[in-house]
Amino acid sequence: MKKPIITKDSIVLVSGGGRGITAECVKEMAKEYPCHYILLGRSTLDKFSDDPSLMNKSDAEIKNYLIQMCVAESKKPTPQHIEKEFKQLRAKQEIISTLKLLEQSGARAEYKPVDISDSHSVQSAVKDVTQRIGPITGIIHGAGTLADKRIEKKTPEDFEKVVSPKVDGLRNLLEAVPATNLDFLVLFSSIVGVFGNIGQADYAIANEVLNKTAYKVKQENPNCRVLSVNWGPWDTGMVTPELARAFAERNMPVIPTEAGTRTLVNLLSAEYAETREPVQVVVGSIPTRPPVALSGHLNTYYINRKLVLDKNPFLFDHKIGDNPVLPATCAASWVASACEQLYPGYFFSKIENYKVLKGIVFESPSDRVYTLELKETQKDETGRIRFDARVTSKNKKGLPVFHYSLNVELEREQPISPVHTIALQEMTGNQLPISGSSLYADGTLFHGPSFQGVKRVLHISEGRILLECNLPAIPPEKQGQFPTQTTNPFIYDAIVQSLLIWSQQYYESPCLPSELEKLEHFKAIPFNHDCLVDMQIISHSSTHVVADIRVTDVKGNVYVVFRNLKGTISPLLRRLIGKKPVSSN
Repeated sequence: MKKPIITKDSIVLVSGGGRGITAECVKEMAKEYPCHYILLGRSTLDKFSDDPSLMNKSDAEIKNYLIQMCVAESKKPTPQHIEKEFKQLRAKQEIISTLKLLEQSGARAEYKPVDISDSHSVQSAVKDVTQRIGPITGIIHGAGTLADKRIEKKTPEDFEKVVSPKVDGLRNLLEAVPATNLDFLVLFSSIVGVFGNIGQADYAIANEVLNKTAYKVKQENPNCRVLSVNWGPWDTGMVTPELARAFAERNMPVIPTEAGTRTLVNLLSAEYAETREPVQVVVGSIPTRPPVALSGHLNTYYINRKLVLDKNPFLFDHKIGDNPVLPATCAASWVASACEQLYPGYFFSKIENYKVLKGIVFESPSDRVYTLELKETQKDETGRIRFDARVTSKNKKGLPVFHYSLNVELEREQPISPVHTIALQEMTGNQLPISGSSLYADGTLFHGPSFQGVKRVLHISEGRILLECNLPAIPPEKQGQFPTQTTNPFIYDAIVQSLLIWSQQYYESPCLPSELEKLEHFKAIPFNHDCLVDMQIISHSSTHVVADIRVTDVKGNVYVVFRNLKGTISPLLRRLIGKKPVSSN
């Protein structure tokens, strides 16, 4: 197990740590890691801030006190002046409260008034700390501010106010304490840097700079734990009532303070670093985008993509014979995701007339370019968009090769999931259930770990097969160029393995999917969740099988429906995949 990155002897420098969500996180950290925290902030402290007679007074009482102070000093107590003085006092009191709570947790804590955007101010503070206490071993950069306006109304001063604390502040911190000297560096970024938000163009830029800098620092300092946390909106901190309403409109619940602070502690734990060590982490709900307005014009798009074998490690778990082969489910998911990206706010709902013309086989470590052609065929006032899609490439002679063709449909509203109940108690048979692990072990299923989602065969007969599936989460780096989004091609492949199990049971020959009349998508199938796969045979012969498949959660809510899925059965495939028949000799 990796050693803890924070110990009782650690000295942690925290920008913006006196108050707000950064302070809440540090207070939670101190319970687990009672080390020495140096909090940096713009506010200055004075005895007036710590006046016991004021600490517990109401807002109205404090404002009245400030008015009396102005009158006593022969100053005009304007509302703007009183409000400004009130906010400054409350900020100072929050810092003092933070320091006291840190000390109550057994940590040592001090506050230094520092303008994080000023290099000299940061250098001076760091020099003082290192001379008195020792070298700084960790940095948490949580400083930040907002100046929300639509981009056409923003001024250079607005931009500087938002960007400087994050970008200049980080640069100043790393100049004062080089990453080579650090055990860890934590940056408080935002999902706004990834997904954007109206009125926060400068804030998005600043946070994305933090994200990219985190990767660079990690690359140059592999022994330093570098983490850029892309927080969603909290129930405290800089979320104004206006922002809270905007997030609610985008179906983004805020992060409860207790849950958010605990998340950071967990991310910094030795146990977490032992199993994974991502540089960038999104915490909170991903925002939904409002649908764009549709024009009547029908467009055609050409999207080129270079597929590289080494960038897609999962392909080595999907080999037919000696060659990695792109699962047909990956190609379909690629097309569906591309359509969604063209129309943010619309949902993938349907695939029709899907044909595998010539699958993509990686016979060598090539980086062949494939072209996805998306031709719009329908856009109407109901919010439905239809595409004709095909994936092509060129052979060595420059002639076109057609790999896949299909139709994709998007809708403005996500379809309501129907219910499909299965009477499991009626699913009986000899030698059932059959474990999925045995099917992967004996060669019935040729798939490697990335696709081993069949958990059990609950029923199999000439007209039906029922599976229980559950696919463990696949690390993003292994998903390569086909990350799970609305669709999950890895789980879809495990579902379609029902064809292969059935064909080998009744024809003793492998089967590969070749055509699909329709796929109806209702909701995403998550990793690490049980689902039931109910395949009902429509027709079959020694050369093919046609079936419908309904996939539900354990309560019967439908995830996806495959209609008229056709699999090609061939004894010739036995040379490459499938369970070898037992010799009669």
